[in-house]
Amino acid sequence: MVTVAQPRSVPATGVPSRRVVAVRHLGPNWYAAVMGTAIVANAGATLPVGFPGLRTGCSVVWALSCVLLAALLTARALHWTHHRDQARAHLLDPAVAPFYGCLSMALLAVGAGTLLVGRDWIGLGAAVAVDTVLFVAGTAVGLAAAVAIPYLMVVRHRIEPGQASPVWLLPVVAPMVSAAVGPLLVPHLPAGQWQESFLFACYAMFGLSLLATLVMLPVIFARLVTTGPLPLLLTPTLFLVLGPLGQSTTAANKFADVAGGVLPASYAHGFTVFAVLYGVPVMGFALLWLALAVAMVVRARRDGMGFAMTWWAFTFPVGTCVTGAEGLGKHTGLAVFDGLALVLYAALVAAWAVASVQTVRGLLDGRLLAPPART
Repeated sequence: MVTVAQPRSVPATGVPSRRVVAVRHLGPNWYAAVMGTAIVANAGATLPVGFPGLRTGCSVVWALSCVLLAALLTARALHWTHHRDQARAHLLDPAVAPFYGCLSMALLAVGAGTLLVGRDWIGLGAAVAVDTVLFVAGTAVGLAAAVAIPYLMVVRHRIEPGQASPVWLLPVVAPMVSAAVGPLLVPHLPAGQWQESFLFACYAMFGLSLLATLVMLPVIFARLVTTGPLPLLLTPTLFLVLGPLGQSTTAANKFADVAGGVLPASYAHGFTVFAVLYGVPVMGFALLWLALAVAMVVRARRDGMGFAMTWWAFTFPVGTCVTGAEGLGKHTGLAVFDGLALVLYAALVAAWAVASVQTVRGLLDGRLLAPPART
């Protein structure tokens, strides 16, 4: 067990700053709350059916995600400044290090929301500028995490066969988020080489993330069938598998949305066909996994599973399935996909509300920022 060291920042009074102490155990997993909040706005903005007040509600949720992102970036900067020992310990912990992929996805999700709904408040020009900055930063962090975290897992982490977890997907799925939200910027780039190169770069990140996911998933499923269910508090992370499935379906459909007029007609038609031929079977598997994950969560809840930050896994991955279903509804013209998007969005909003309330309660009583229990 790592001994908790005193914070490095001590005011003249000799009493450690409460703000500095509070962030000692604030890990990168907290960015999942930003992701889960932003996806509520992003998915709601593109629903196939509009509701009175939906656009305004999405704008408010997007603004909340911006506030959360700014607060967490500040808190994590304090963490790295004053608690470097703990930050290094997080990087060397195979259970925590993969969550560094969440930083990338938080930046990307908020950036996409800025262009989708934030432009109503700040104007299109400012929205494009903000999304560009967040996209570049999020993509750079995501690509770095996709290489650095697996590297650490191989050369520094000491992992037992039974420790495989869906959390391992977080760093490798981050480039898929870049692939899915990148096409939103294509119309704002100079025509010709810029647009084509950027779209193919997004497609390359699609392949990078998809193939890395296909490497990870068999290991994760093998751990489940050979070792048994995950520990209770980790059971919600089964929903993380939905992330690459829903996000890749979303990305394929976004490629088809912007390929016309950017790429040669044959390529544009190919992207449209690919969106359907890839997205439909992947969405089918996503629904299969969703049913399995729900069954495991119900079982864990009956066995006493309480709230933890892992409950945020119920939000962003489900949101990617909403946007994936929305895209399939658009390109197939089938109402069944529109209906699926609406049902999943209702589940997403409910999960977000529960996770938000429980997180606020945990912050107020200090439980979520308390040091880990000694064993």
